[in-house]
This record gives sequence, structure tokens and C-alpha cells, in this order.
Amino acid sequence: MKNSKGNFFEKASTKITNWTGSPAAFGIAFLIVIVWILSGPIFNYSDTWQLVINTGTTVITFLMVFLIQKSQNKDSKAIQLKLNELIAASKHASNRMVDIEDLTETELDVLHKYYQKLSSIAAADQDIHKSHSIDAAVKRHNLKAKLVPVEESDKKNTKAQQSKENNTDAKS
Repeated sequence: MKNSKGNFFEKASTKITNWTGSPAAFGIAFLIVIVWILSGPIFNYSDTWQLVINTGTTVITFLMVFLIQKSQNKDSKAIQLKLNELIAASKHASNRMVDIEDLTETELDVLHKYYQKLSSIAAADQDIHKSHSIDAAVKRHNLKAKLVPVEESDKKNTKAQQSKENNTDAKS
């Protein structure tokens, strides 16, 4: 899926945001501030001395806002896609939830009330084992395994695996 040439801004923003979140970047920024403070007496705490740190931090902050937003947008999109995959894969989940981020605030409030009601119903059931037991997990897995279509290549792999298991069982 990745473009071999890639997007320069994409690559650069990822590298910069990863680096700026590192301890090394914090250490460098901290040292710059210490050097600036220690240089105050040399420059008699002049307006130019103050302007250097103010201008530097303003420019860096301004640019970082865009890089952080880019990173946040990418992360948010990736999470949405993962959640969409889970919704699409779940037999009991509503596919209408896939594009939920496009709903209005009022529509989201209606859905929120629905899930609050579900939560209160679940909270009234004091025994967590009724809905989250090992047996329930096994039953759910078996149900999903029967519902998921197996592609031809997977069928061949499954048959080969079963054949190996049968041979191993026969030798035992």
C-alpha cells in the first residue's frame, strides 16, 4: 500500500514528530533555555535577549501545531479504520456505526443515550460471569469461525494442516 516514492511532508512530519517527542529533544530544548537564562547577565537582560527566546519559541510552536495536527489526523484515521474493521467483522455490531464520525452532535447524543441505557442494564446484572465467561468466549469464537468464509488458499492450507495432524495422531 505504501508509495515507494512517498510523500515528503508525510515522511518529514512523521520523523519530526517522533523526534520531538523523544527525551533527546526535550534535553536539547531544556539546555537551550538554560543557556539563554545564563546568557542574560552577559546581554544585560536586554530587550533583544528576551526577543530571541520569544521569537524562537513562537516560531517553533507555530510550526509544531501543524505537525502535531497532521500526526493526530493520521492517528485518528487509523483508529477509525481499525474500529470500522471490527464493526464490519462483528456479526452483532451495527454497520451503521461505521461512519459515525460524520453524524451531527445531536445524532451522537441520541446514540450516547442508547449506550448509556445498555450500560445501566448491564450494571444491574451484578454477575459479570454471565456475560464474560470462558464458555461464552469459546461459543462466540466457534460461532464466528462458522460464519467467516474461508478462501480457497486457506482451504488448501487447512487441509494440509489437518493431514499433518492426522499423520501425527496416527504415529502416536
